[in-house]
Amino acid sequence: MAKDYKATVFLPQTDFPMRAGLPAMEPKLLARWAENDLFARLRQTAAGREKFILHDGPPYANGNLHIGHALNKILKDVINRSQQMLGRDANYVPGWDCHGLPIEWKIEEKYRAAGRDKDAVPIDEFRRECREFADHWIGVQKAEFRRLGVEGDWDRPYTTMAYPAEAQIVREIGRFLMNGGLFRGSKPVMWSVVEKTALAEAEVEYHDHTSNTVYLRFPVATASRPELDGVSMVIWTTTPWTMPGNRAIAYGADIPYVVVEVTEAAEGSLARVGERMLLAEALVPAVAAATGIAGHRVAASLSGVDLAGTVCRHPLAGHPGADGGYDFPVALLAGDFVTTDQGTGLVHMAPGHGADDYELALAHGITAPQTVSEDGSYFPHVPLFAGRRVLTPYGKKGDADEAVIAVMTEVGALLGRGTLLHSYPHSWRSKAPLIFRNTPQWFISMTTNGLRDTALAAIDDTRFVPPQGQNRLRSMIETRPDWCISRQRAWGVPIAIFVEKKTGELLRDQDVVDRIAAAFESEGADAWYTSPPERFLGPGRDPADYEQVKDVVDVWFDSGSTHSFVLEQRPELAWPASLYLEGSDQHRGWFHSSLLESCGTRGRAPYDAVLTHGFVMDEQGRKMSKSLGNVTAPQTVIDEYGADILRLWVVSADYSEDLRIGKEILKHQSEMYRRLRNTLRYLLGALDGFDPAEKVAAADMPELERWVLHRLAETDRTVRQACADFEFHAIFTALHNFCAVDLSAFYFDIRKDALYCDAPDALRRRACRTVMDQIFDCLTAWLAPILCFTAEEAWLARHGDAPETSVHLRLFPDIPASWLDEALAAKWQTVREVRRVVTGALELERAQRRIGASLQASPVVAVTPAQAAAFAGLSLAEIAITSSAALTVVEGEALENAFRLDDVPGVAVVPRLADGQKCQRCWRILPEVGQVARHEDLCVRCAEAVPGLTSEAA
Repeated sequence: MAKDYKATVFLPQTDFPMRAGLPAMEPKLLARWAENDLFARLRQTAAGREKFILHDGPPYANGNLHIGHALNKILKDVINRSQQMLGRDANYVPGWDCHGLPIEWKIEEKYRAAGRDKDAVPIDEFRRECREFADHWIGVQKAEFRRLGVEGDWDRPYTTMAYPAEAQIVREIGRFLMNGGLFRGSKPVMWSVVEKTALAEAEVEYHDHTSNTVYLRFPVATASRPELDGVSMVIWTTTPWTMPGNRAIAYGADIPYVVVEVTEAAEGSLARVGERMLLAEALVPAVAAATGIAGHRVAASLSGVDLAGTVCRHPLAGHPGADGGYDFPVALLAGDFVTTDQGTGLVHMAPGHGADDYELALAHGITAPQTVSEDGSYFPHVPLFAGRRVLTPYGKKGDADEAVIAVMTEVGALLGRGTLLHSYPHSWRSKAPLIFRNTPQWFISMTTNGLRDTALAAIDDTRFVPPQGQNRLRSMIETRPDWCISRQRAWGVPIAIFVEKKTGELLRDQDVVDRIAAAFESEGADAWYTSPPERFLGPGRDPADYEQVKDVVDVWFDSGSTHSFVLEQRPELAWPASLYLEGSDQHRGWFHSSLLESCGTRGRAPYDAVLTHGFVMDEQGRKMSKSLGNVTAPQTVIDEYGADILRLWVVSADYSEDLRIGKEILKHQSEMYRRLRNTLRYLLGALDGFDPAEKVAAADMPELERWVLHRLAETDRTVRQACADFEFHAIFTALHNFCAVDLSAFYFDIRKDALYCDAPDALRRRACRTVMDQIFDCLTAWLAPILCFTAEEAWLARHGDAPETSVHLRLFPDIPASWLDEALAAKWQTVREVRRVVTGALELERAQRRIGASLQASPVVAVTPAQAAAFAGLSLAEIAITSSAALTVVEGEALENAFRLDDVPGVAVVPRLADGQKCQRCWRILPEVGQVARHEDLCVRCAEAVPGLTSEAA
């Protein structure tokens, strides 16, 4: 009877399951980390190390997390965990943005549904409901963030609505008050008629919108040159409703202009034969086509500079119903923003309704009029149009455009009209169109105290990842107007200052600022609304002499101030932050406001580095929307796949670009995850019963093991550099290739025979297990920041579940420099290339059913002398996983009928069947089988191994 040697063969054993079951396993690990207070242990083990502080950009507390939140927080967590394992103290304090319109809007929606008037609700009651709403969603989001595996100080997060935070925000406003940077001005700002407040650029999104367009005549009143007598300046605008606010016309100093005399007008055209008008020369054909000018002649040619000094009349000047309201001069002014891309080359200037208009008018001493009220209607003092609406309270188009066009037609000013579909600003909450509206607001000056220059210098001193973020932020700071920080809302930190009614001067008194901050510290910002003003003004001042400002500060000022009440006031953190990390839209948002706030009060940026990531699209690269049905919710992914799959998705792509996600992509991520998990599982099984006494010194190991150590050293270098560069897709690529290509498809494949069949004390087997021990230690550490659950599961499977045991309490292993061996790596590159040709030849034999397993083969392999030298001291049969192999040096193409690969020149393989009998233990086919006394069915190696194994069976 043949002997059964199965019990003498070492087969990997582990309880680490092949199927991860992440949705069920991950919550158990979360509970374990909470029970053992992993965060506190991390702080204890990192005490005294260099700090790495990633300051959290606060999300709004107003709904469940979306996939963009998951990308953002996972990326932050991967960075924090990797920096911690690099030997730093990466203390992470999460935070929330709690004030502002997103939350206030939700409460107003509830009121509207109940038929309540928000303005009739006492402000302290309204603010209390906003606070409760935010507090609820903080709890929901906190649980969802933790489910993603994000580690942080969740028991002590920061919120902008905490009383100490509100107190510090008002102190920061006080800094600008005291240094002269804060002022009240009347400027055009983006205004939401629906929400009745100014909006910051970061709160604006752009959608297609159809606007009315008009060509209008402005008759010349004072000509700078004789050619302009009796001429009309023709402007084109997409906002006819701004015409009551017109105060000037802009031209381009370097643009060629012509005086055109109409010689023929098409039927229905409003052009008049014989009239003369000024247009940019390049735009005459387009204007003629749009206005029905069928024929014309050029009466004069001028350059832009020739227009200086020309003054026009407003088209409505002298209108009997206007009572002289438009009888003011309309000067022509040079503007460097005028182009010939569209229009007429002349731009009508309404300084109350545009940034360029305002700045040009201001430079020439022209006051910006106030024409449109907060509800989108013209003020009562606007001649001819009082009460007409630009937009309705619901954001729909009002009657102002048509009213203006009708009067312009009546007075003969209209030359042509049309419509234009173009990108137009909308509120990102109400989705309604916005208007530029001149209104009194509070601003922080970009020039007072040199804020712009300080911010630009700070940008130059900041590291940007990717680098192009620097130019993007710089260009915004270079051109941005003064910072409008006021909002006409109720839920927020008030701009808690007083203005002297008699002089209009701001009350600059540090004692007043301190009293306000002290009240906010103990009672919150509600104190501003519930306390008498004398509480803050102090003795000696009559409250009747002062205006108490009730506007709230823009939430971007709130979040831009977080560095002052988080980084500066928590001793376990540090100022400035090592890193700010958010989506690329935050160049105009949090990165921007934080920079200005800190530069204006501390003279530098609150961060040393800024990292930006892209947005999440669906698998086709489309923006996600409920209407398209292409939304991927993180909660759904976690329930089906587990959080580690989401984490793997984050690091597997280049996050500096937009990322894509969907069912097929997630399936692909699951496959890649399975390869990584199977590697860990195989290592755990192969290390079953491993005793440190087995270890072999690197110098005593076979070449193959020393090559693996070299690859570990190379990978360690890649991991550390990628962590420093925040390029985690490079880590993923390196680890995935190491596991799939170097280990599973090569090293494990070759060493299975030695691992399973060598004697336990054999050097080759001991060296293999020693290397596997090192691989496991390295892989679990390198994967821990990415697959935080799986790495922990694998670590506990090997080291037990004592409370003090966690892979996350480790550092990345220190790899001896001696493991790097470039010469050995080059040699084994050649070995692997030769092996690839042999494997290809055997695969073809297997496909043709001439062999089953590779151990049935004994190939003849022809190589070049250099390739043969690489195999000195090595067994080709062992490396190719054949029973035997013959390596021969053959020049040129002498070996006939051989298998070759074009990309591996010099190698030719002739597959042959192995001679001999099959060893019943290792399954190699060798002539020696049958020749070993007492073990006729074994090869020599197995015969020597079996007596030392007590489990030998008959």
